[in-house]
Amino acid sequence: MNMSLDIDSVLQKLKEILPGEKEFIGLHEPCFGGNEWAYVKECLDTGWVSSAGKYVEKFESMLAEYTGAQKAVAVVNGTAALHICLKLAGVDCGDEVIIPSLTFVATANAVMYCGAVPHFADVEESTLGLDPSKLADYLKEIAEKRDGICHNRLTGRAIKAVVPMHTFGHPVDLEPLLEVCRQFGLELVEDAAESLGSFYKGRHTGTFGRLSAISFNGNKTITTGGGGIILTNDEELAKKAKHMTTTAKVPHRWAFNHDMVGYNYRMPNLNAALGCAQMEQLPDFLRKKRDLAQKYQALFTGIHGVQVFREPAFAVSNYWLNALIIDEEFVAQRDELLEATNAVGIQTRPVWTLMHRLPMYHQCPRMNLSVSEKLEQRIINVPSSVIMCELK
Repeated sequence: MNMSLDIDSVLQKLKEILPGEKEFIGLHEPCFGGNEWAYVKECLDTGWVSSAGKYVEKFESMLAEYTGAQKAVAVVNGTAALHICLKLAGVDCGDEVIIPSLTFVATANAVMYCGAVPHFADVEESTLGLDPSKLADYLKEIAEKRDGICHNRLTGRAIKAVVPMHTFGHPVDLEPLLEVCRQFGLELVEDAAESLGSFYKGRHTGTFGRLSAISFNGNKTITTGGGGIILTNDEELAKKAKHMTTTAKVPHRWAFNHDMVGYNYRMPNLNAALGCAQMEQLPDFLRKKRDLAQKYQALFTGIHGVQVFREPAFAVSNYWLNALIIDEEFVAQRDELLEATNAVGIQTRPVWTLMHRLPMYHQCPRMNLSVSEKLEQRIINVPSSVIMCELK
């Protein structure tokens, strides 16, 4: 029986799948092979570079059509999108919002922007996302309803929403999670930042709750440089989202009147132009990313001590970031593997530090997080760019 992880074999497999002619292989690099230059140049030539240009509405329409959402509102980044989603879901100062501890910090930050408190929940190993069964059991212990509103009986605070995050683009098991939300009277707000192009039982992520947020950061499946979008099937919520993200300015030919505290969150036309060109290529991007994921899975079959994470059986994932899962007995060698890969120019990284370990969040309420804590030690992300397929 092997007593240690064969790091040399892992390195060799990575070198087989990744382009050897590059001195450095990034984790997820953007791919610009379509109309990006033409669309952005049109913005520059016409002077329509801010949020009033035609590409903003075009980009919103493309996202709504692709995902199946009724409405889409483009904003400056995914964090801003999630912030507004939570505000529209009724999250107020002093409320609690249930989120995974295994997530990117933006999920927790968006809760804090509302003056609310992140309440950390555990994930399941099969999805890397919120565990509906464990959450249901936990809420039965700590939650009670007062005047129809769910409260944490230990803190006295209202619990307003649950925010599943589709880790690395792999969908959370949404149907049982929706049932948990129904049972306890909680809003489901999807953090779909990483999951454009991912489907849960044939339906696009981000369309299951009343509101969701997607990111278009430079390292996402498609990028607008920086950008995000709010998805909703509620026309009134979409109107309010657009109003709030446009400094809550009351429409008028010249007067500057504002009827609420608003946010300067609207996406500029330049970024939307880039996004439109990227959306035109999305089907091809997804095909290439699936091909890359399948190559990883084939090459690592039979390698002792490590496996490639695969999409859940009920889902079609975009495979935004491929992940190696190290066997528990070899977690002590995780950093050695990270050192070895990065030393030869193959960028790898561990999963994010769990939210409850961060200094600003370590006193927030949380359930038992045993699965998250084990996964934190075992996950390594490997290069997953679309261009990997083009360079090979």
